[in-house]
Amino acid sequence: MGLFNWFTQEVAIDLGTANTLIIHNDKVVVDEPSIVAFDRTTNKVIAIGRSAMQMEGKTHDNIKTVRPLRDGVIADFTAAEHLIRGMVKLVNNGKSWFFPSLRMVVCIPSGITEVEKRAVRDSAEIAGAKEVYLIHEPMAAAVGIGIDVEEPMGNMIIDIGGGTTEIAVIALSGIVCDQSIRVAGDNFDSDIVQYIRRQHNIMIGDRTAEKIKIEVGAALPELHEPPADFAVQGRDLMTGIPKQITVSYTEIAHCLDKSISKIEEAILKALEITPPELSADIYQTGIYLTGGGALLRGLDRRIQAKTKLPVHVAEDPLRAVVRGTGIALKNIGRFKFLMQS
Repeated sequence: MGLFNWFTQEVAIDLGTANTLIIHNDKVVVDEPSIVAFDRTTNKVIAIGRSAMQMEGKTHDNIKTVRPLRDGVIADFTAAEHLIRGMVKLVNNGKSWFFPSLRMVVCIPSGITEVEKRAVRDSAEIAGAKEVYLIHEPMAAAVGIGIDVEEPMGNMIIDIGGGTTEIAVIALSGIVCDQSIRVAGDNFDSDIVQYIRRQHNIMIGDRTAEKIKIEVGAALPELHEPPADFAVQGRDLMTGIPKQITVSYTEIAHCLDKSISKIEEAILKALEITPPELSADIYQTGIYLTGGGALLRGLDRRIQAKTKLPVHVAEDPLRAVVRGTGIALKNIGRFKFLMQS
C-alpha cells in the first residue's frame, strides 16, 4: 500500500469557467485561466492558461482560443481534456521522469445533470486520472472557509463563479436545498460590453470588460471608498478609430444591476424553501459569500439590505472552493460521503 501511495499523485481541482486551480501537497500549485489555444491546421495545443489568455481576441486565422467550460460545465470535451492534462503537467513544472497514477477530486456545480457529471469524469480519466471523485462546489466552499459541515447547524453559502452562482443551505454533511443559476462573472462581463457599446458607442473585448469589472466594478451606486475612474480603450463604432473614454463605478453599478437582481431573486427563493429550523440557524450565522463575484464592491451590503441578514465575505474568496476540495482530498476517508466516485 505504501508503494502504491508513492506512485499515486493526489490533486484537488477547481475546474472553473474562468480559472482552474489545483492543490497538491496542501499548496495551490496552479492558478491559471481556463483557456486553451489551438493551431487550426494541425489541431495541436499551442498554449494553455495565462499564455493562451494573452492570445485571446488577438489571434490570426491559424490560431483559435477555446474556453472549454461554459456556465460551469464542459462545453468542449476535447479542449477540456487538453486543459486538465496541461494543468496537471504544471503541477510538476512539466518535469517528471515518470507519470504517477492520479487520484483527483474535482468540484462541480450543484445544479449539474448526470450527463454533465459524466463529461467531467470522462475528461479527468482521459487526462490520466485512475480515481476520480466529484464534490459539489457549495460543499467544497463551506469546508474551505472552515465551516463544520457535519454539525446539525444550517449554513448558507453563495458561491459566485465565472459561469454559475451556487446558493446552498448546508447541514449534517449534505445540501438541504439549493439554487444554481447561470448568472455570474461572465454575465457581468457581457453586461459591461453591451453597456459601453450602447452608452459610449465603443466596442470593447471580454478581456477589457473583465479589467473594468476588477478596477471599477460595483454592486451599489454609492460606496464608502469609491475607486478612481478607469480609462478604457476601444474601437469607436462611428469612425472605426481607436478611442479612449473614462468610466466610473456608478456607471458599472447601473449596468450590472439586472444581473445582480437575478442573483438576489435566487437567494430569496433558496431562503423560501429552507426548512424553518435551518432558517433560524441562518438568522444567527448569516450568509457566506465565496467565489470571484464576492469581490464585487458593495455586493455584501446589497445582499444584506435585501435579505436583512448578516453577510460575510470569505477570506480569499477566489480560493475557498479549491481549499475545501484540497481538505476533502486530504481527509478522503472522513469526507468520502460528500463525494461521488
